Amino acid sequence: MLQKGDKAPDFKLFATPDQQFSLSELKGKNVILAFYPADWSPVCSDQMALYNEMLKYFDKYNAAILGISVDSRWCHLAFSDSRKLHFPLLADFEPKGEVSKLYGVYDEENGESSRALFVIDKEGYVAWSYLSPTAINPGADGILDALESITPKN
Repeated sequence: MLQKGDKAPDFKLFATPDQQFSLSELKGKNVILAFYPADWSPVCSDQMALYNEMLKYFDKYNAAILGISVDSRWCHLAFSDSRKLHFPLLADFEPKGEVSKLYGVYDEENGESSRALFVIDKEGYVAWSYLSPTAINPGADGILDALESITPKN
């Protein structure tokens, strides 16, 4: 798993059935990567709903959030529409788990992304990472603390 100080690898994944999204498109912003096991699971649904509610707080730190799992773009579209999510869910679908593996958070035994969080600073370096137990929603406190630590004080 990538740790604080590691360069965050760039990637390009489908965000919708016909649009791809790359990490480098967010250059100059802080980025939160939320890897999670599966759309529709109870814990993942709660976690993504929480982050949807936290968007205005993330925005105060000039931060964008991206959800990433091995589900397909069509599955993400249905999940996002049903939960009224206002941030991209990226399909690490084919080759399966390639980006999760780059970040060291692919669960080979279950064939899905682990539940893991990364805060990446504006320069593209990991400022904070956290591997959560699969059955536990990691919440947003660690994300906010990391964003606070990398935000210059006025």
